[in-house]
Amino acid sequence: MEAAVHYGASERNKKRKLPADYQINESLRFPLDELNQDVLEQVLSWLPASNFFRYTSVCKRWKSVGNSATFKLACSQIPSREPWYFMVDSQAQFKNQPIVFDTAENNWKKLNFPLPLLQEEQRGRSFVPVAASGGLLCFLSSPPADEFIICNPLTGACKEIVSLNPELKKSKILRGIGMISSPESYSLVLVFGDLSELSIKVYNSSIQQWEEETMLKRKHASPADETEESEDDHAVYFLSKCGNVVSTNLQRSPCKQYSSVITQKNGEKLMYFLSSSGTIVACNLTNKCFCEYPRLLPVYHEYSIDLVECGGDVYVVLLMEFLESASLRVWRFDEKDQSWHQIAAMPPAMSHGFYGKRVDINCAGAGQQILVCLNSAEVCSYFLCHLMVNEWIEVPKYHINGDAKDFICAFTFEPRIEASV
Repeated sequence: MEAAVHYGASERNKKRKLPADYQINESLRFPLDELNQDVLEQVLSWLPASNFFRYTSVCKRWKSVGNSATFKLACSQIPSREPWYFMVDSQAQFKNQPIVFDTAENNWKKLNFPLPLLQEEQRGRSFVPVAASGGLLCFLSSPPADEFIICNPLTGACKEIVSLNPELKKSKILRGIGMISSPESYSLVLVFGDLSELSIKVYNSSIQQWEEETMLKRKHASPADETEESEDDHAVYFLSKCGNVVSTNLQRSPCKQYSSVITQKNGEKLMYFLSSSGTIVACNLTNKCFCEYPRLLPVYHEYSIDLVECGGDVYVVLLMEFLESASLRVWRFDEKDQSWHQIAAMPPAMSHGFYGKRVDINCAGAGQQILVCLNSAEVCSYFLCHLMVNEWIEVPKYHINGDAKDFICAFTFEPRIEASV
């Protein structure tokens, strides 16, 4: 198997020096060449993806392991991998090698595969990533949004899935796109319609086709909610404190326009997305119902918001300005008392630098950490938030020929060789 990641010469040539007085006990020496193939594959399957591709250059036998079906089976039995973040720039073009951030080694990597199915000159249209799950990414054509491509960014394997019924796309507004994957299959979940009448359409890779459209019943959190009308399709304009005209409708980049997260709890699958007016909509895919969560901030308030999934929970990341300063906080909704609780907050000394710069945030979550991308005409920064300890670390920028490359968002995936499209 060809190496999936590219390393600089300085990184390849690093060698660990042994102390001068170090002596090897020959009786404890055990050459890996003496391992049978099954045991060797089991050992190599536990290596981080980047280490595995380094070691494939050791010998032909190790290199051949990557194409072994039993090795891929062994890899699929590893419960989890340290996540990589697939980075997206403002152009959302993937003609060259995509860039990822490796959280295991805390560094940037360039994937060796240019994802040929996504080449604009070959298809006459561009594609943007819209969802991720496990070791797979989902790309959507833009415009029009009518073609989907599933991709394993580690191996470069891509597959175009069956197109939707054109009548459905014409008659209903696409609200959210989510993805669920397992070692054997994956599903792509689309949410259509107005908040008064939502429906879902699911692509099942096991049968390689779209399932029948399913209507969702609206569920009200309390009797008082039954009399409230959704403001999702009614944009309201107001003056911000700076005198700018602001719309209550969210303006998002093409990659995050349909951004959704899916969780599985107590045997139920739930999909969350942001409505046009900034409310959080929760769709219960198991019980075929949905509801809107209470607002974190009043509708006449300027802020930037995004959703992430971490450890099976859904969090809201919110950047707002208050009392001539900016605050970046992480919230979680408590189903029992129907209220929001703050989980983490960026230190004021760090968040104050974003005040007055009209920063947009886009987030990606994995495990107990969140990657926050902050972008504006003046700012482009990335921070990793560790939820358990409320620790915020700024991620160093990626440089090409001495110039920093700006990314607007990221998608989390596990580097899995065995993930099949």
